[in-house]
Amino acid sequence: MTHTDTVSRLDFAQAAPRAFKALIGFDAAAREGLDPALVELVQIRSSQLNGCAYCLHMHTRDARKAGESEERLHMVAVWKDAAHFFSERERAALALTEAVTLVAASGVPDDVYARAAAHFPQEELARLLALILTINTWNRIAISTARIPGAA
Repeated sequence: MTHTDTVSRLDFAQAAPRAFKALIGFDAAAREGLDPALVELVQIRSSQLNGCAYCLHMHTRDARKAGESEERLHMVAVWKDAAHFFSERERAALALTEAVTLVAASGVPDDVYARAAAHFPQEELARLLALILTINTWNRIAISTARIPGAA
């Protein structure tokens, strides 16, 4: 039996509109000045790691609309073994995404942080970190409220 078979879950946006609007504002501020393709790659990787089907569906769809290739989308999950599909800057962002998303496992190692800091000026690195934080929050909201992939 799945969670959707047992309990009807709340609509977070309706039940906590101020928190929802604050998160939308935080998300928008995080994205400012970041390359839209990079934004989607980060959101896709975090959603994969968190097992958030709802967000993974949304962000792969958005990436396609933004012109991302199917080939690269298929390689995000294995980016370390498919390095030639991604720039060094993208790989640094994906490594930071993994470390922050899985922070309980081993923190954010100094080498991962240094790699990201070498490719992103301080203000951009802060927005990248904010983006990683927001997608992790969105993943947790979608999973906790049993959002259905492909549903509005």
